[in-house]
Amino acid sequence: MSESNDRLRDVFRAAGRRLTPQRRLILEVLEESDEHLDAEALHDQAKIHDPDISLATVYRTLAVLKEMGLVEEHHLGEDHSHYEAVRDGPHYHFTCLGCGKVIEFDTPLIAQVKQELSEREGVRVIGAHLHLSGYCAQCQAKKAGGQGSNEE
Repeated sequence: MSESNDRLRDVFRAAGRRLTPQRRLILEVLEESDEHLDAEALHDQAKIHDPDISLATVYRTLAVLKEMGLVEEHHLGEDHSHYEAVRDGPHYHFTCLGCGKVIEFDTPLIAQVKQELSEREGVRVIGAHLHLSGYCAQCQAKKAGGQGSNEE
């Protein structure tokens, strides 16, 4: 077993949980994905490796992984959630209202805001979520090329 699998197994044991093949598979799919997957897309990807995995198992596994701090849930301008494996370092999201594209970004300004808030209010910030929405460059170009639209 690899060192990363040993560490992952230790994380589950410390939380009083077992690292099942399904939990490992869901984490692997999320870690390998370049997208923010919803539960159904995650289920589709997992079925490639385990045809017997159910959508209910995916939902239960996501709840466990989220509770353990291994997975983040995001509402990216839609009525359902998207998930991603927790990564090192902060990042934030921009969602295009035209095509739905999600762009991840980081900025030192968030760290500055957290620091200023901590100093001014005496709070301890342990997390920050920022979600911006608007139109990506491609959608803006399409819109500019369109005829007589007055929408913003």
